[in-house]
Amino acid sequence: MRQRAESGKKLQQETINQDFSLQPPGMPRKAAWRRSAPVGFSSREMAVSSSRHWQGRADPFSVVAASSGSRLPQQQRTSVSPLSWFRGVYLPPALHPLNKTFIKGDEWQDIDSTQEKRRAFLQDFCKTYNSRKKLQTHLVHLVSRIYVEDRHKVLYCEVPKAGCSNWKRVLMVLSGLAASANNISHDDVHYGKHLRRLDSYDLKGIYTRLNTYTKFIFVRDPMERLVSAFRDKFEHPNSYYHPVFGKAIIKKYRHNADEEALKTGSGVKFKEFIQYLLDSHRPVGMDIHWEQVSKLCYPCLINYDFIGRFETLEEDANYFLQLVGAPAHLKFPKFKDRHSSDERTSAEVVRQYLKELSKEERQLTYDFYHLDYLMFNYTSPLV
Repeated sequence: MRQRAESGKKLQQETINQDFSLQPPGMPRKAAWRRSAPVGFSSREMAVSSSRHWQGRADPFSVVAASSGSRLPQQQRTSVSPLSWFRGVYLPPALHPLNKTFIKGDEWQDIDSTQEKRRAFLQDFCKTYNSRKKLQTHLVHLVSRIYVEDRHKVLYCEVPKAGCSNWKRVLMVLSGLAASANNISHDDVHYGKHLRRLDSYDLKGIYTRLNTYTKFIFVRDPMERLVSAFRDKFEHPNSYYHPVFGKAIIKKYRHNADEEALKTGSGVKFKEFIQYLLDSHRPVGMDIHWEQVSKLCYPCLINYDFIGRFETLEEDANYFLQLVGAPAHLKFPKFKDRHSSDERTSAEVVRQYLKELSKEERQLTYDFYHLDYLMFNYTSPLV
């Protein structure tokens, strides 16, 4: 038991250390992360790094953009670099008080009070856990899950299985792309490419929006989100997750798998899925549907102005819509995006799935999401 406890503690610390080194999941720590930079900027110019510590109220993460002047002849290097304005910029941008100009009456007082507590809790958490961490990532990677709605000046970080499909519908309505959220199909939401992501802008566009737009995120109890993702992707026909993830999982973790299962990838068991999740040598990479929120949205590098919860989705969402001055007729959709006849993934449903795991597997799964539990003040499960 002592060995298991030490193993869980070690994994927990590795999770924290890995998250705050902010290297893309699954890559060697010294490997260079590469993606194409916006037009006019090299990948070197996209580097975001800092060795500064968070002390008192000082902003912790300086953004350093390497001068493009290094590519110019010597006599031209004295001229002003196109990126010189970016020097001295800090992440996260300062946490500003919410603009409550559009809030009328007292009906939102309780939700507003809860919201302020959530923001304060996350900020205090980040001060504690960032105090001795050296952080490195690329700004473009940092904001790659954030969607932009320019009309109402909002930025939404997508957390799958926490109401993201309906939030994208709402953003489409806010931006004038649709008249009603109720008439937008699942495929149109996820594959229509109607919404623009923050990483598609140049550096100035990214930073300006980070500093002036209202940034929001909706989160969910990590175990519920995990089980919901498993049910959605592996318990229903799926032309992507079965052949890509299912076949690899069954091949590695199922003894004496039959030919049909190996061929189709259908019928993955929850225990097999967890074995894949916890394997440091996964046969196939991670996926946003079960990736940690800390690695999707970087809540300690981006100060989110609004933190909603799936558990109070409707009231939080409608308060946020009031906050940003959305049209009075626009309410957050109540319908379930897919598999509407299925029971929602509740705490009781999660308990039934966790029964398939050993006590050690349950503990290690919790350890995997330990940072998300801490950041958003979720109650640790009894494992």
